[in-house]
Amino acid sequence: MSQPDAARAPDLRDRPGAGETMAERMAEAGEKRARRRDIRPLARLIPFALRHKADLFIALFWLIASSAASLALTATARGAIDRGFEDGGARLNLWFALLGANALFLALATAVRYFYVTKTGERVIADVRRALFGRVLTLDPSFYAQMRTGEVLSRLTTDIQLVETLLTTSVSFALRNIVTLIGAVILLFFVNPKLTLLISVLVPAVILPLFLFGRVVRRLTVASQDRFAGAVGLAGESVDAIETVQAFGREASVIDRFAASVEDAFRASLDRMKARAVMTALIIMVMFGGVSFVLWLGARDVVAGVLSPGALLQFVLLSVFAAGAVGALGETWGEVQKAAGAMERIDELMRSEPGIAAPDEPIPLPSPPRGEVTLAGVRFAYPGRPDLPALNGLDLTVRPGETVALVGPSGAGKSTVFRLLLRFYDPQSGAVSVDGVDVRHADPVEVRSRFAWVSQETPLFSGSAADNIRFGREDASIEDIRDVAGRAQAAGFLDALPQGFDTPLGERAKSLSGGQRQRLAIARALIRHAPILLLDEATSALDAENEQLVQAALDQAMEERTTLVIAHRLATVLRADRIIVMEDGRVVEEGTHHELVARGGLYARLADLQFRAD
Repeated sequence: MSQPDAARAPDLRDRPGAGETMAERMAEAGEKRARRRDIRPLARLIPFALRHKADLFIALFWLIASSAASLALTATARGAIDRGFEDGGARLNLWFALLGANALFLALATAVRYFYVTKTGERVIADVRRALFGRVLTLDPSFYAQMRTGEVLSRLTTDIQLVETLLTTSVSFALRNIVTLIGAVILLFFVNPKLTLLISVLVPAVILPLFLFGRVVRRLTVASQDRFAGAVGLAGESVDAIETVQAFGREASVIDRFAASVEDAFRASLDRMKARAVMTALIIMVMFGGVSFVLWLGARDVVAGVLSPGALLQFVLLSVFAAGAVGALGETWGEVQKAAGAMERIDELMRSEPGIAAPDEPIPLPSPPRGEVTLAGVRFAYPGRPDLPALNGLDLTVRPGETVALVGPSGAGKSTVFRLLLRFYDPQSGAVSVDGVDVRHADPVEVRSRFAWVSQETPLFSGSAADNIRFGREDASIEDIRDVAGRAQAAGFLDALPQGFDTPLGERAKSLSGGQRQRLAIARALIRHAPILLLDEATSALDAENEQLVQAALDQAMEERTTLVIAHRLATVLRADRIIVMEDGRVVEEGTHHELVARGGLYARLADLQFRAD
């Protein structure tokens, strides 16, 4: 994309609220989430969990079994005290054997519970990750003009990690304590109703601070997550542009900005930790202080002969279990609040709808493909800049097998034509058609399958050279890969790599030079076998010798398909069947090189300036 075109795409200052920075939008979103007083976002996990009903049932069964085994320990302990010493301790071995068997079953049930709860949680998280990433890849460029890549990655990593902790650890912990608390309270009523009623008075005193502080913790958690996401976004931008940062000597400045963001996130986390610490201390103090008072009354009943020593022991153990469960639930509630905030951020992304999508009943493109494209009366402005159209009433038809070059000054709208053909955006008026079908009425995937695109930026991926070429066509054989690499003048330097075509190229293939990356991108486009070839400055990073070689390969490829070429260097478009000259989003001239030069218009001036410079 030419520089002015590129500038138009992400400029959102004319959108409502678009003058805000990403940090301000994130803070506003965080405040909105903080105002919610429930954990309903976690309900979005239910459909994912229900896909694994068998594991859920097994996990629930062993959860109940392990909790029951824990409570049964109190009954066997009571029996050992009250019955084991009868008849001179004749039944002591039996009761302690029962106690040991109980403990053994508890260990087994706990291990199985842990395995199935963790397995189910990990499986659900894997499904959520896959669904979220699938959603991310369906969102169109206008979405990413508003949200930084670092923010998206934060939701794919940090937020999902918080939900994973909830599903694999906190949920199991919470459910076990809920079952334990319910079972312990029921047994306490059977052991001694009077003392149990006294304990039940303590419950409101625990629940009240639990909910009050829980709301505070959740608000602080969301603020911490948003600030950390801002730090991640800044780090992602800086690492992505590491060469620019170093070239301008701005390492210290960027480090200071990142450190300030991290410190801001740490302060928010510190406030959250303080609130949770106070909440936990208050709950434990109230609960265990009250339990101690009730147990003192129980001890007096034992002295009075109203209560047996074994019953008091069971009451003590059940009280400890119940108190521990309540205290643990208070601790877990903070994790639930934290995960709810994270899930709300994930859900925002999951619910984002792509602006470009297939209609309910897409019209199929004709088969076999003809390779014809038409833009009729197209007017298009990038999101946020309706007052500055990139295309303004553009009419253009490219016939099957024809090679058409788009030339003009920067900002004329040349790259925008490619983006509309690929249906990254839809025009505000007019129609874009491929093989006679309006692309808005067709499936975007089918439309894009008709094109092979070589962009100016030549984005590549980590992996080997063969992997990058095969990205153009997954079923390509190694023979096909070598053939197109040879035609793109890439086979020589690829064979010279340590492992040849299988050599890992590193992130974005940065181990290659710019010209090598561009030849690899050309090979990727050639292997696609698409009927329409889009070349956006495809030879801009090549030296004169390699440009001549690659141009020969492109000339051969152009003979087999419809081709649209964007080039600022006019020498690369001299062989085009037609040259379309664009200015301010319109076609201002059309013809061959010699015809346009003879007219003395815009093309003639551009050619004169460039050839004179050469």
